[in-house]
Amino acid sequence: MGKPRFHVVSLGCAKNTVDSESMAALLQTSGYAADSDPARADVLIVNTCGFIGPAKEESLRVLRELSEAKRPGQLLLAAGCLTQRYGAEVIAQAPGVDGVLGTRRWADVVEVVRALRHGASPKPVYHLPEPGPVVMESPGIPRWAVQGASAYVKIADGCRRPCAFCAIPLIKGTAVSRAPEAILHEVAELDRRGVHEVNLIAQDTTDYGWDLGLKDGLAILLEGLLRAAPSIEWFRILYAYPGYVTDRLIDTMAANPRLIPYLDMPLQHAHPDTLRRMRRPANVEWVHRTIEKMRRQMPDLALRTTFLVGYPGETEREFQTLLDFVAEMRFDRLGAFTFSFEPGTSSEPLGDPVPTAVKEERRDRLMSLQQTISLHKNQSMVGRTLQVLIEGQGDGLSLGRSYRDAPEIDGMVIVEGAAPIGDMLPVRITGALLYDLSGVVVAPA
Repeated sequence: MGKPRFHVVSLGCAKNTVDSESMAALLQTSGYAADSDPARADVLIVNTCGFIGPAKEESLRVLRELSEAKRPGQLLLAAGCLTQRYGAEVIAQAPGVDGVLGTRRWADVVEVVRALRHGASPKPVYHLPEPGPVVMESPGIPRWAVQGASAYVKIADGCRRPCAFCAIPLIKGTAVSRAPEAILHEVAELDRRGVHEVNLIAQDTTDYGWDLGLKDGLAILLEGLLRAAPSIEWFRILYAYPGYVTDRLIDTMAANPRLIPYLDMPLQHAHPDTLRRMRRPANVEWVHRTIEKMRRQMPDLALRTTFLVGYPGETEREFQTLLDFVAEMRFDRLGAFTFSFEPGTSSEPLGDPVPTAVKEERRDRLMSLQQTISLHKNQSMVGRTLQVLIEGQGDGLSLGRSYRDAPEIDGMVIVEGAAPIGDMLPVRITGALLYDLSGVVVAPA
């Protein structure tokens, strides 16, 4: 008999992807083999997302599909955010689920799988922790996810912010930072493996180190990473929090080209009254000053943000303020979501009074405005030469990303010819689309 096999489906954000990779590493260390085909696997694991309504529905759909297709003796384990909040409901809606593993107990995956396989516990097995901080480490298991020549590295988990619409603190608990030496060791290993890009992730990267007693913890960590991994070309910061992008962080990014001039900072709205109802930072003037400072010190800055439309109480006047703000600030990348009512959050008493049609119409207007901005931004890149990380090829073309493009969420650079996958190449930009660029590899001088 060969090794027992497992198959993992990871849904949601990159932070979930890292947890999925860590669970897979634990299973492999314990004698299990990964399999890309769910039909061949002995154990199926779905790492769910439960952040908003559509994500919850997708997670339940995947669980039901796998549940219905299960063969005798095959086990199905539901893990992640959805199960942390709705464990019993998950079992009710996908009765083929054999075990439930919460977000803060991913390191128990081997114990749960063994209990299920050997009948040591009645089904379903629940491993949902009491309220408390998330578990960040498991001995010998890295907290990264490598995709080609790019990697996500989790530097913290959980969140202590009071955003009224967000269930993350209910799911993950308060923020817990990883030890700097653990992160430095892992990124040094990624450097040895030839990774070109490291994307630093957490619920709030700019809060890194607060629980360790560090001031400007993210800037301190970045300075250490530059020394620990001298060959990694790109370090990218995702999920910054307004008000915590400090002068030291800006100075550190501006002084080091390998800390690429890209920042993902979800702002959620631009009207102070809406932001107060959201329990978000309402000092919009800070946003203006900080972005002006960043763009002055990093002229090539690519700034991504996210906005939430249709929040309870959002008037047409408040929404127009958001449109005016976007037109003025001219973000490089922008995501827009409609408000999703989440029971248990502090926004629950507000209900969900904005009609769905109004939410969707506002989102469409916002994205239509952003498309025009994005096209103009891309057109300004024509004629420039950018370093591009090649990630795929076919039909005489190659696909890659520039520093302006975070994996999976931003645009691409379409390159003429078949460039080697995994290489970082200079590409002269010759064309611009709404979200993507096109170009040709520049021959060495």
